[in-house]
Amino acid sequence: MLILAFESSAKAASVALLRDGRLLSQSIQVSGLTHSRTLLPMAEDMLKNAELALRDVDLIAVAHGPGSFTGVRIGVSTVKGLAWAAEKPCVGVSTLEAMAWHGLAAGGVICPVMDARRRQVYNALFEIRDGRPQRLCEDRPIALEELAAELRALPSPVFLVGDGAALTAEHLRAQGLPFRMAPDDLVWQDAWGVAMAAQDKPPISGEALLPVYLRLSQAERERQARLAAEQKG
Repeated sequence: MLILAFESSAKAASVALLRDGRLLSQSIQVSGLTHSRTLLPMAEDMLKNAELALRDVDLIAVAHGPGSFTGVRIGVSTVKGLAWAAEKPCVGVSTLEAMAWHGLAAGGVICPVMDARRRQVYNALFEIRDGRPQRLCEDRPIALEELAAELRALPSPVFLVGDGAALTAEHLRAQGLPFRMAPDDLVWQDAWGVAMAAQDKPPISGEALLPVYLRLSQAERERQARLAAEQKG
């Protein structure tokens, strides 16, 4: 099976091609450019260099959240458009599950973290079993203090990965908790992890693909707070 995968949930933008679980090609940019300017050109160049076309792809995968509201929306919209135009099945996978694949060599408990602001992270815990990450809890926004309390009860240090790894490491260090930090080449989210996580997911249509945000955007939170204040007044 040939999978074309996209990752745009945070600062890094990434596209990958996998055939039967083996990486054919991957492109990553951490340039800060808008993902709407980078994703499609990266995919087009990758397919061209591999002497493939979109018609050769069996499945299109994307990290559908959690993450940056804008980044997730761009990635999902891109895949919806490609799936519709090429009449291809697609699948959305958890950004956190995709990141957990970076901990294969490390083993043990993998702790993907994304900066959710306000001393919170998007997080889930996974354990490497039988050569793949096995989920231990659902994706959630969680305060760093609460996460530290959970990790304190574990028998061994977790492996931190994701754009919130440095923030989490700083907090765990201050709490005197041990941890293992992913090396620089594994910290960032990438499309390889998305493709690996997509392999056992049931395919859906582009129309059915939706983003998963976990919480309201800042604009929505401010709107609800304003409406609540008006009601009290």
